Amino acid sequence: MFTCNYSSPLGKITLASHSGKSLCGLWFEGQKYFGGTILCDDILEISEKSGLPVFEQTADWLDIYLGSGIPEFTPEIEITDTPFRKAVWETLLKIPYGETVTYGDIAKMLPSKSSPRAVGSAVGRNPVSLIIPCHRVVGVKGALTGYAGGIDRKEKLLLMEKTRASIV
Repeated sequence: MFTCNYSSPLGKITLASHSGKSLCGLWFEGQKYFGGTILCDDILEISEKSGLPVFEQTADWLDIYLGSGIPEFTPEIEITDTPFRKAVWETLLKIPYGETVTYGDIAKMLPSKSSPRAVGSAVGRNPVSLIIPCHRVVGVKGALTGYAGGIDRKEKLLLMEKTRASIV
């Protein structure tokens, strides 16, 4: 397991990779479920490898996203988890930049019947925040509910995206 830290305007971010070739984690410091996809046995092997290409590419993505642009590429992601969670996270990747959907909307998009509450649980455990845009999921009537990285960050991210999307 390799990790790397990234300093952002919204706080310290930790990047993680099992292989060094693809991203398996991106968490804000203090985020709920921080490191949730890292197996206990892996923790002993964590080392800083800031020069890995996947970390450099992710830092470039973050520089663009948190700077003044909309990234036109996505770092390679490799996540192992339950099929349901992976289906929810794949659905999150389809939410357009600057737009939001509800937990109920996502539940309806999934191939198997699901409840908004189950979707919310999976969204909250998203191991690759920002890139898999869980911050674009809101409660009914647009309520800013739940965000493992903190509601204040969610609000800032959504405002940033809406502002940029209206310019483009």
